[in-house]
Amino acid sequence: MSIATPIAVLFVIAGTAHASLLLLVFLSRHRSNTRTTLLIACALTAGSAVTAAWSGPLGVAGAGVEFAGLGGWCVFVLHLLNKRIITNRRLFASLCGCVAVIGVLMLGFPLLQLKLNSDIDAPLTVFGELSPRLSLAIFGILLIENLYRNTAYDARWHINLLCIALGGMFFYSVVIYADALLYTRISPLLWGGRAIVMTIATPLIAVAIARSRGWNIDIHVSRSVVFHTATFIAAGIFLLALSITGEIFRTFNPGWGDLAEVALVVAGAAVIGVVFTSASARSRLQHMLLDNFYSHRYDYRHEWLKSITLLSAAPNRSSVQSRVITAVAEIADSPAGVLWVRDLEGTAFLWAGSCNHPAVSGAEPADSAFVAQFRDAEWIIEVDKASNQPIWLAEIKGAWLAVPLAQQEDLIGFIILAKPRAPLKLDREIFDLLRIVGRQAATHIAEQRYAQALVDTRELHSYGKRFAFAIHDMKNVVGQLAMILQNARHHNDNPEFHEDVLITVRSAVDRMNRLLERLRTRQPWQTEEFIAPADLIREEVMAIERSYGVQIEVEDAGPGVSIAMDAEAFRSVIRHLCENAVEASPNQVQLRLHQDALRLQIQITDRGAGMTPEFIRDKLFQPFGSSKCDGLGIGAYQAREIVRAAGGDLLVTSRSGTGTTMSIVLPCSASRLNEISPA
Repeated sequence: MSIATPIAVLFVIAGTAHASLLLLVFLSRHRSNTRTTLLIACALTAGSAVTAAWSGPLGVAGAGVEFAGLGGWCVFVLHLLNKRIITNRRLFASLCGCVAVIGVLMLGFPLLQLKLNSDIDAPLTVFGELSPRLSLAIFGILLIENLYRNTAYDARWHINLLCIALGGMFFYSVVIYADALLYTRISPLLWGGRAIVMTIATPLIAVAIARSRGWNIDIHVSRSVVFHTATFIAAGIFLLALSITGEIFRTFNPGWGDLAEVALVVAGAAVIGVVFTSASARSRLQHMLLDNFYSHRYDYRHEWLKSITLLSAAPNRSSVQSRVITAVAEIADSPAGVLWVRDLEGTAFLWAGSCNHPAVSGAEPADSAFVAQFRDAEWIIEVDKASNQPIWLAEIKGAWLAVPLAQQEDLIGFIILAKPRAPLKLDREIFDLLRIVGRQAATHIAEQRYAQALVDTRELHSYGKRFAFAIHDMKNVVGQLAMILQNARHHNDNPEFHEDVLITVRSAVDRMNRLLERLRTRQPWQTEEFIAPADLIREEVMAIERSYGVQIEVEDAGPGVSIAMDAEAFRSVIRHLCENAVEASPNQVQLRLHQDALRLQIQITDRGAGMTPEFIRDKLFQPFGSSKCDGLGIGAYQAREIVRAAGGDLLVTSRSGTGTTMSIVLPCSASRLNEISPA
């Protein structure tokens, strides 16, 4: 038995299988354009398979068999794509026209060969017959890829088997004709295997039909897939044209053929590389696809997520000004932009940042005619059509659009965009999306301004606190110096008094220098050192006793302990509390030290008039509230802040008519815990 007999049997089986599929579709009750297109595709495939059983792979009959078998399925897949993706009728007609042109080429060359009575060279004849067939197979694979990629993930179950079946048929055809172009003949074995592929594909298509009655496939728009697919198609067409040109050179002059092919391939690769790396070329291709494939230019979900990602990027990657410009410029495909933000006083708009553009000098008054053209932050200005153009606009090369940044109907800034990389037709869709992204960008600009204002306020607050504390301590120093002058009248001839004066003045100068240093330091009490509080307390008590001429009872229980705290800050707290106690009840002040394994407690007790619970709650630790006629009302607040900065606290126990106890609680230093722990 010759090899033609089993091949014929296989094609008959394939034709019968597709005829059965045709009958199955015909008997279905559902009536739709999809059903009609599917009937035509099944009929053409069944007819082509039966015809292929008695015709050869080449010639007019072979070309007709191939076009009927694959062309019908190309039209069917185009119909499925047309339901959701290809909304432009002209584009759909153009794609169908491509199928028709390929069919004309497939049938035309064998007819031309018959007319010229085989006068054309044989290799060129094979190349002319097989190239359109290969093109049709590749075209079908691209259609299947777009159908699968643009179908929603949860709806792919309906088309998986269809894509496998048709993709297998188209791919097998690519294998056949790639092999044929390589060896300038069609392999009988591969040609017979085509019937097997068609037979296996039939039940897969039948199951796909059963899964999708009516073919209501949920297809969404995937702009990135279409863009890249179109790019590869264009590159493939370009390379195919180069190959055809090289083949022509080889046919007429074999000596120049190889050199021409090498030159064309290298030149083609260079051209494709330049086009792929050209932002302008990519923009033009993208605009062409968006204008023809989609009813809406933008995928709003994608654009919104992209804008949020850009605006919310980490601050260490780029400044908020740069991110805002980029987010708005990406919408209009603009390569550069300049940001203007209104100053805090609201009197003018100042340059705030640039993207791919140098800084711009000048300012734009908030009440200028140019700003008025934004029409309450709702209008995008086309710079070329603007009636009043400011002087600084001339510094921005290619200024194109002025996009407002609005927050709650308030214009807080605007962005000047440069002209896009490729011509872009402005319409309402672009303007609306620019306004939406502009409002979102304005929110980030406002947040950045509020954050900066908060930082400045905190800096001023910190400096104000340091200044108030310094003024309070200066008041105490002034009080000591005033007391020296008051006592000088009575003790001017006493040498010991002169010595005390020198010690007090030296101490006052040191304290003033430390106060000035605190004003220059952001956190004046954060520098920790290990100090022995008992020694510092004795020194401060002795100084107060000399200054006020009083006696303070000091009770120190247990061995010495160290604490982690700034020495001068600790002295300031002890000095303030002891002086207040002395003023409340001279010669009736007690200072006790209690310690355990974890904390040190210093109690300063006086026998003065005491304080009411309401005063302690509402007035004692409130800044700038004092019961003294010459007081600043910040001493108790300062003392508590200093103690809390060291990890402790200042507690108050008082009763009207009996006195007050101020308790300083501080954590003990870890380096000395072993010394004070019980054995």
